[in-house]
Amino acid sequence: MPKHYVTFGQVHTHRINGVTFDADCVARFEVESTQQGHERAFEMFGPKFCFEYSEEEFLHEAMHFYPRGFIDL
Repeated sequence: MPKHYVTFGQVHTHRINGVTFDADCVARFEVESTQQGHERAFEMFGPKFCFEYSEEEFLHEAMHFYPRGFIDL
């Protein structure tokens, strides 16, 4: 199943099930389609995130910008 990625801006902090999502990490979850990933990002984070990416779009070489790494949902 393909993965979907969500990044956050400096003022986009969320706490879900005791886990903090912020500008230093990338949320990652499995979806069946890009549309489902888009919908799920808004369900979980509302409009308070920076960008969302399909597995094909995400640039893994940019992970040095996210010191906390991936956080799977």
